[in-house]
Amino acid sequence: MQRSPLKISIRGLKVYAHHGVFDFERAYGQDFFIDADLWIDGAAAAANDDLAKTVNYGDLANALVENAKTNPVDLLETLANRLLDLVMTFGGGESTGMVQKAKITVHKPNAPISHEFGDVSVTVKAKR
Repeated sequence: MQRSPLKISIRGLKVYAHHGVFDFERAYGQDFFIDADLWIDGAAAAANDDLAKTVNYGDLANALVENAKTNPVDLLETLANRLLDLVMTFGGGESTGMVQKAKITVHKPNAPISHEFGDVSVTVKAKR
Protein backbone atom coordinates (compact mmCIF):
# COMPACT_ATOMS: atom_id res chain seq x y z
CA MET A 1 0.00 0.00 0.00
CA GLN A 2 1.29 3.45 -0.95
CA ARG A 3 1.04 5.98 1.87
CA SER A 4 1.09 9.75 1.66
CA PRO A 5 3.80 11.63 3.54
CA LEU A 6 3.15 12.08 7.24
CA LYS A 7 2.66 15.67 8.44
CA ILE A 8 4.16 16.91 11.72
CA SER A 9 2.92 20.29 12.96
CA ILE A 10 3.96 22.63 15.74
CA ARG A 11 1.61 25.57 16.37
CA GLY A 12 2.15 28.77 18.30
CA LEU A 13 5.70 28.10 19.46
CA LYS A 14 6.45 31.20 21.55
CA VAL A 15 9.87 32.85 21.53
CA TYR A 16 10.95 36.18 22.97
CA ALA A 17 13.42 37.78 20.56
CA HIS A 18 14.81 41.11 19.37
CA HIS A 19 13.98 41.20 15.66
CA GLY A 20 12.74 44.33 13.92
CA VAL A 21 13.69 47.40 11.93
CA PHE A 22 13.31 49.88 14.78
CA ASP A 23 15.86 50.44 17.54
CA PHE A 24 13.24 49.96 20.27
CA GLU A 25 12.38 46.51 18.86
CA ARG A 26 16.02 45.50 19.04
CA ALA A 27 16.48 47.00 22.50
CA TYR A 28 13.34 45.69 24.24
CA GLY A 29 12.35 42.65 22.17
CA GLN A 30 8.90 41.11 21.88
CA ASP A 31 7.07 37.81 21.52
CA PHE A 32 7.10 35.98 18.21
CA PHE A 33 5.12 32.82 17.45
CA ILE A 34 6.26 30.10 15.06
CA ASP A 35 4.12 27.58 13.21
CA ALA A 36 5.98 24.72 11.56
CA ASP A 37 4.60 22.04 9.24
CA LEU A 38 6.84 19.36 7.82
CA TRP A 39 6.15 16.31 5.76
CA ILE A 40 8.20 13.13 6.02
CA ASP A 41 7.94 9.50 5.03
CA GLY A 42 6.83 8.19 8.40
CA ALA A 43 6.24 4.58 7.39
CA ALA A 44 9.47 3.20 8.91
CA ALA A 45 8.94 5.06 12.19
CA ALA A 46 5.36 3.83 12.49
CA ALA A 47 6.18 0.25 11.49
CA ASN A 48 9.05 -0.01 13.98
CA ASP A 49 7.76 2.41 16.65
CA ASP A 50 11.21 4.00 16.39
CA LEU A 51 11.91 7.65 17.22
CA ALA A 52 15.21 7.49 15.30
CA LYS A 53 13.23 7.04 12.07
CA THR A 54 11.21 10.24 12.41
CA VAL A 55 11.71 13.89 13.33
CA ASN A 56 11.67 14.44 17.08
CA TYR A 57 9.30 17.40 17.40
CA GLY A 58 10.62 18.26 20.88
CA ASP A 59 14.14 18.60 19.54
CA LEU A 60 12.82 20.55 16.55
CA ALA A 61 10.93 22.98 18.83
CA ASN A 62 14.11 23.56 20.86
CA ALA A 63 16.13 24.19 17.70
CA LEU A 64 13.55 26.63 16.30
CA VAL A 65 13.43 28.63 19.55
CA GLU A 66 17.21 28.77 19.90
CA ASN A 67 17.63 29.83 16.27
CA ALA A 68 14.95 32.53 16.53
CA LYS A 69 16.52 33.93 19.74
CA THR A 70 19.92 34.47 18.10
CA ASN A 71 21.24 36.81 15.42
CA PRO A 72 18.49 39.47 15.32
CA VAL A 73 17.34 40.53 11.85
CA ASP A 74 15.25 43.39 10.51
CA LEU A 75 12.69 41.40 8.53
CA LEU A 76 10.29 38.57 9.32
CA GLU A 77 11.04 37.32 5.81
CA THR A 78 14.69 36.81 6.76
CA LEU A 79 13.83 35.01 10.00
CA ALA A 80 11.20 32.80 8.35
CA ASN A 81 13.61 31.73 5.60
CA ARG A 82 16.34 31.01 8.14
CA LEU A 83 13.94 28.80 10.14
CA LEU A 84 12.81 27.06 6.96
CA ASP A 85 16.42 26.20 6.12
CA LEU A 86 16.81 24.76 9.62
CA VAL A 87 13.72 22.56 9.23
CA MET A 88 14.70 21.30 5.77
CA THR A 89 18.06 20.10 7.10
CA PHE A 90 16.91 19.09 10.58
CA GLY A 91 17.64 15.74 12.07
CA GLY A 92 20.29 13.57 13.46
CA GLY A 93 21.24 10.01 12.73
CA GLU A 94 18.73 8.31 10.47
CA SER A 95 16.41 11.34 10.35
CA THR A 96 18.91 13.68 8.65
CA GLY A 97 17.47 14.91 5.35
CA MET A 98 14.15 13.21 6.08
CA VAL A 99 12.00 16.34 5.57
CA GLN A 100 10.44 16.26 2.10
CA LYS A 101 8.47 19.49 2.37
CA ALA A 102 8.08 22.22 4.99
CA LYS A 103 6.17 25.40 5.71
CA ILE A 104 7.10 27.98 8.35
CA THR A 105 4.99 30.91 9.51
CA VAL A 106 6.42 33.55 11.83
CA HIS A 107 3.85 35.72 13.63
CA LYS A 108 4.61 39.15 15.10
CA PRO A 109 1.44 40.05 17.02
CA ASN A 110 2.93 43.22 18.52
CA ALA A 111 4.29 44.66 15.28
CA PRO A 112 4.66 48.45 15.36
CA ILE A 113 1.51 49.32 13.42
CA SER A 114 -0.52 52.36 14.42
CA HIS A 115 -3.87 50.63 13.81
CA GLU A 116 -5.69 47.89 15.65
CA PHE A 117 -4.88 44.50 14.12
CA GLY A 118 -4.92 40.84 15.03
CA ASP A 119 -1.63 39.55 13.66
CA VAL A 120 1.18 40.08 11.19
CA SER A 121 2.89 37.02 9.75
CA VAL A 122 5.16 35.78 7.00
CA THR A 123 4.94 32.27 5.55
CA VAL A 124 7.57 30.47 3.50
CA LYS A 125 7.59 26.98 1.96
CA ALA A 126 10.12 24.58 0.43
CA LYS A 127 10.21 21.04 -0.91
CA ARG A 128 12.81 18.62 -2.20
